[in-house]
Order: sequence, then structure tokens, then C-alpha cells
Amino acid sequence: MNEIVALYKFVNVANPTDLQKRLKSRLKYLNIYGTILISHEGINGTISSNNPENLSSAVSFIESIKGFKKLDLKYSQSQKKPFVRLKVKLKKEIVTIGDQSINPNEDVGEYVMPEDWNDLIKDKDTIVIDTRNNYECSIGTFKNAINPKTDKFSDFPEWIKNQNFSDEERKNKKIAMFCTGGIRCEKASSLMKMRGFENVYHLKGGILKYLENIPAEKSLWNGECFVFDDRVSLKHNLKEGSYDMCHGCRMPLSRFEKQSKQYVKGVACPKCYKTTSDKQKERYKSRQKQVELAKKRNTNHIGPKEEVLN
Repeated sequence: MNEIVALYKFVNVANPTDLQKRLKSRLKYLNIYGTILISHEGINGTISSNNPENLSSAVSFIESIKGFKKLDLKYSQSQKKPFVRLKVKLKKEIVTIGDQSINPNEDVGEYVMPEDWNDLIKDKDTIVIDTRNNYECSIGTFKNAINPKTDKFSDFPEWIKNQNFSDEERKNKKIAMFCTGGIRCEKASSLMKMRGFENVYHLKGGILKYLENIPAEKSLWNGECFVFDDRVSLKHNLKEGSYDMCHGCRMPLSRFEKQSKQYVKGVACPKCYKTTSDKQKERYKSRQKQVELAKKRNTNHIGPKEEVLN
């Protein structure tokens, strides 16, 4: 069984390069896989190990570094290995909104614990906003949540600008935002505060913590939650979901879509079959063949591109 932890924290990092070197060295020693992003604004990542003690040691090491105590942590498990390598990367932002003046280290909305989330989003004076991308929202979201239909998180500020919220709404409405693990909605809450919204809230620990803590019979969540690793989606109690991923376009695939004649494992799906060239398809076929050969040899292949967007 593989143990997985998604983690992040907004904190001022004086020397990201030094932190990168320290983390890469220690996590390699512990045989940790996954991706960690580092910038001057903090840390964001998802890492895994088939050795729980090693993963615990990795988390303890990160939390021992000045400023990183009490990371936001979400644990889960997977029968299959979710990552095939370790990457510790330097970025301008640990989650890209495209405006570095937005600083969660200076001002953010109020955290809402999963146990209190239902009451907030059922309030008639609350505007519920899903800060994730459109393809994530398409497989699951909270009841009555607004889907901004963004392709990437950096589209979110423009969407907010185009909504033309009134001064009365900015002052009196409650804005409740959520995302997969909490990092995007936390940063979005900083943006909303900058834009003059007074009552801004975001879900502590994101959808993952809600699905972990709230029983299905009391849940206001509909569908499954997209995750950025080989599990693709999760359900209540963080059980692996029913979706697969097209490694041609990186979009989630339902069982129904996989029955299409345009679905070719590792190559294309109904969403991208007509938009990829024959040359691209041949390249993807070659990659998929190498993946399958590696599995037969029980060795790691570099696999598809991995992302971190909690």
C-alpha cells in the first residue's frame, strides 16, 4: 500500500534555492516520490512512499524547518504507485494566479472547518464558488456552487472582474470558496479581500478534508474529486474513484467515454481524438508501449506528466 500526503503552507521563504537543495537531498534519501513546488511565498506538493515511516520522517523533516511547523496535510492511500519520480521545483508562485501582489501571507479570508461547511453553503446569503478548473468541476462539485469555467487558475481574477459584483454584495454577501486541497481557494480569498469583499471564507483542507471527515449521508458533495496523480479521482472516505485519465489531453474519463471508438488507451479519447495529429498519436502510442513494457518488467517508466495543484 502506498501512503500519500498532500501538503502546503503559505510562508515567507527567504532562500528558496537553499530549501530546494535541502528537501531534495533528504527526500531522495528517504525514497520519497512526488512533486514539491517552492517559491518565496511558501511550499506546495504531494508526495508518497510505500513505507509509512519514511513518509512520516519526510513530513517531520519539512515541519522542522523554520516557518513550516503545522503544514496543511491531507493523507490518503493507493494500491498503485501514484508517482514514479521525485521533483522539487522552484516557481514564482506555488499556485499560479498570475499576480504576485496577491499575498496570502498578508491577508486571507476565514478558514471554515469541514464540519461547519454545510451550514455556510446552505445559507441563502452565501455565494459558493468553485475555484478549480472546468474539467475538475465537471466530475464533481458542491450543491449550488458556481463553476467559473476557467481553463487554468490564472483565469480566475478576470472571471471575478467580469462578474460585476455590486457594492452591496461585496459588503453583505458571504463568499464561500473551495478547491481540492485548500491552496487555491486560500489564495483566491486573498484576491477577494483585495477586491473589496468583506465576508470571505474558504474550506480548510479543501474537498479532500471534507470527503475524509463528512459521512456520505450528510454530504452536500455531488460526484467525485479530481486529483493530480494516477488515481485520477477520489470519493468519500478518500476511496479511489471511477475515473481514468486520457494521457493525450490529461482530461478525466468516465467508463462511458472509455467505451468510445475514439478512446485509445494512453493515446487519445473522444475529447482530443480530432485535435491531435497522427504524428502526436504515434508518439503517444510509442510512449504507452514503453509504459506497458516497464510494467511487465516491474520497473518504473517516466510516465505521464505529473502536476501539483491542491
